[in-house]
Amino acid sequence: MTMHRRALLGAVSALTFACAAPGAAQVRVGNDRILTEQVPAPPTKEYFAYVGSESVDKVSLIRFGPKGATLDHAVDVGIMPTDPDGPHGVAVAPDGKTYVVSTAHGTPFGRLWRFRTGTDEQLGSVVLGNFPATTQVSPDGFYAYVVNFNLHGEMVASDVSVVALDDMVEIARIPTCTMPHGSRLNAAGTKHYSACMMDDIVVEIDTRQLAVSRHYMLTKGKEMGMPGAPPKRGAGAHAGMDMGGHGMEMPKAGDPGCSPTWAQPTPDGAFLYVACNKSSEIVEIDTKAWKVTRRIPAGNGIYNLAISSDGATIVATNKRDQSVSIFDRVSGTERARIKTSRRIVHGAAITSDNRYVFISCEGVGSEPGTVDIIDLVAMRRVASVDVGQQAGGIDTWAGPGGIR
Repeated sequence: MTMHRRALLGAVSALTFACAAPGAAQVRVGNDRILTEQVPAPPTKEYFAYVGSESVDKVSLIRFGPKGATLDHAVDVGIMPTDPDGPHGVAVAPDGKTYVVSTAHGTPFGRLWRFRTGTDEQLGSVVLGNFPATTQVSPDGFYAYVVNFNLHGEMVASDVSVVALDDMVEIARIPTCTMPHGSRLNAAGTKHYSACMMDDIVVEIDTRQLAVSRHYMLTKGKEMGMPGAPPKRGAGAHAGMDMGGHGMEMPKAGDPGCSPTWAQPTPDGAFLYVACNKSSEIVEIDTKAWKVTRRIPAGNGIYNLAISSDGATIVATNKRDQSVSIFDRVSGTERARIKTSRRIVHGAAITSDNRYVFISCEGVGSEPGTVDIIDLVAMRRVASVDVGQQAGGIDTWAGPGGIR
């Protein structure tokens, strides 16, 4: 039985910004314009977010409220005492009672773990594929969908695991593409989307059939939607870059490739937004017509996406730019680009009231990971909290009396 200890770290973290102190702040908008904004008032409610730190096998709970932001506590995750298990994906169930964590490293396979929120009681684990990464719990709370990224395996097609959470049993492993990542379900729970980083493809799974229903080629000049699963290709045919640096590699001039790292449907399911890490743009796909409708210029090395519950705002992390971009979804306008406190920006999780977004930053070398909190009304970073090294997967939680 794996031992987990809960380390209470109440006053360990330090705020980079004091939320209660008024004053002026500068925010870069687009590429040229600078706006001056007043420092916003502190929140009147408490917000919480879980974040995984891949290098130290910990999941931390961040508390943000009227008194600022703190690291509430951290819990150990994994079974290997001498080698990192690598917590990568973190997802809170819709009812807020449990959360799941994917551990990417294994011998050779990774796992999915389930915990009770608040107490961190372990409720079970299950072995999945090679390098389980992005994960999400279905809207009904019964299933978790986890991409098996297969970072350290052969350059071959991988798959998506579907786990029945009550029994922690893998009920399906659906073949998709090479290095699936950035997966998200639509609000109805009927479709699952994942980005194929080395195939320039986004894949749609019909969750009622537990099978790939269609896919879309994202390479410029070769855009095409097709039914069914993508064809298997040889190792020399993959269009993506070397992903050893997880999207930090600079693309070659004139390369039409996308190297997609995230797939995010709108709340109504009408559109799908794909982050193209190589070409630094967001591709908009009409899910009914299954065709590209726009290519939106984005920050350098766009990596992960999050969308507000009203569908009005898209938040994008820019991995090669040390910044976060805030987009108006309807117009495609970049409303602000905000510098993060540390390098290698990773994940984003928007609160349910669309007021704040929690951003995970991996850091470099011996630097700690950091969670930056951005006020989406004031368009500025209002707090930062250090956590374990290589902070990645992140999700919000309502908490005791708080708001998700």
